[in-house]
Amino acid sequence: MRPAAESNEFRRDLVSVLPKLRRFAMTLTRNAADADDLVQEVCERAITRNHLWNGEGRLESWIYAMTRNLWIDEIRKRKVRTGGGTVDAAEQDELSVEASGEKAVYANQLHKMILSMPEGLASVFVLVNVEGHSYREAADILKIPIGTVMSRLSTARMRLAAMITETTERRA
Repeated sequence: MRPAAESNEFRRDLVSVLPKLRRFAMTLTRNAADADDLVQEVCERAITRNHLWNGEGRLESWIYAMTRNLWIDEIRKRKVRTGGGTVDAAEQDELSVEASGEKAVYANQLHKMILSMPEGLASVFVLVNVEGHSYREAADILKIPIGTVMSRLSTARMRLAAMITETTERRA
């Protein structure tokens, strides 16, 4: 068992990761309610199993890997259940952004564009471009080869650029 000071530090560090964790969960679940449930489950598991965190590497990577694994487990459970499913990304609640006006609208559009990409592309894009993980860290989190990370990231960037271009041309 960790001493109280280490446990409090772990919880503080976990809280600092929450916004990033929520964004990552959204790329996996495509649903705000499911993302929130997943984040809560990850936090509970991380706190109860913080003794398993060895302190090496980034806490985010450990948390993201746990998130991915829990979501895979949930998908497997849903396949067994009847009537379970996810809501299409286009039907999701708006991303709350602390900006106003044009920036908020643009952030919402980008958020929807990212979520409209297949899960593998969106997750890699968020981990590398938004959260700043290295290709190696993203590969470890997602348990895929680093070459796959590079390929998916390239594809995601090209798709996002095409979507932005298309949106811009429609406005013109």
